[in-house]
Amino acid sequence: MWSQVMENDSTSAFEGFILVGFSDRPHLELILFVVVLTFYLLTLLGNMTIILLSVVDSRLHTPMYFFLANLSFLDMCFTTGSIPQMLYNLRGADKTISYLGCAIQLYFVLALGGVECVLLAVMAYDRYAAVCKPLHYTVIMHPRLCGQLASVAWLSGFGNSLIMAPQTLMLPRCGHRRVDHFLCEMPALIGMACVDTMTLEALAFALAIFIILAPLILILVSYGYIARAVLRIKSAAGRKKAFNTCSSHLIVVSLFYGTIIYMYLQPANTYSQDQGKFLTLFYTIVTPSVNPLIYTLRNKDVKEAMKKVLGKGEAKVE
Repeated sequence: MWSQVMENDSTSAFEGFILVGFSDRPHLELILFVVVLTFYLLTLLGNMTIILLSVVDSRLHTPMYFFLANLSFLDMCFTTGSIPQMLYNLRGADKTISYLGCAIQLYFVLALGGVECVLLAVMAYDRYAAVCKPLHYTVIMHPRLCGQLASVAWLSGFGNSLIMAPQTLMLPRCGHRRVDHFLCEMPALIGMACVDTMTLEALAFALAIFIILAPLILILVSYGYIARAVLRIKSAAGRKKAFNTCSSHLIVVSLFYGTIIYMYLQPANTYSQDQGKFLTLFYTIVTPSVNPLIYTLRNKDVKEAMKKVLGKGEAKVE
């Protein structure tokens, strides 16, 4: 029985998968194609701008902007790993994706999502050091430590995916090829399995504690200390400066974690495909595109660097 299941499954693996996506709502597909393409171009433009500014402007050669450049590069990779396939499936009748393409997409979606969780915690620690230990900030956040923290974020995300992606792909599906999603995402692929997935779900939840919940706890603890330090600042200008330093990061954390926790920390049998699709759409195209906007609009240094690059702030800088 098991060998027959595996044989059927290996046969379907060579045929790839069908990403159902929004094919049950064809009137939405053209609208979604335009929206997704627009957000994708905005994501590339905005994040490339952040990376460029952090390289060319010496005032941005600080830990905060080093991590922000990492986040921008991450968002570009994350969207490029999923959106081109989504656009291809939205523009016509062909909804297929090869098995290899699905495997690569799943691996990078899991990996880069995990990297972002840890990287946001690292950025929260950086803000804690800046607000709570201002006199020792440059000593604490020295370049070597920044590189090590960024490496931990990237390695932990890809390490988590190295465990979960193969386990998810190897699940027997009894010849089922229709993925009720617009990308190869773990909850949707687990939901296709024709065997009990409780063990895999338990493993996913255990790893999510380290990749999702532990960084979130570190973020909350960091901002608890930050809030206490800000309340002790006597001048209104000082409190406003500290608030502006941290508010952009808090907004990004709220947008990202709100969707990720709902997607990955609930049992597969309670997973709503329609809700999952729209939430995935949100954190796949909306969040990466608004991150540069959030940091740019609320950050004086970034705005000054942009003026300098555009040639509008040369006189003031000199």
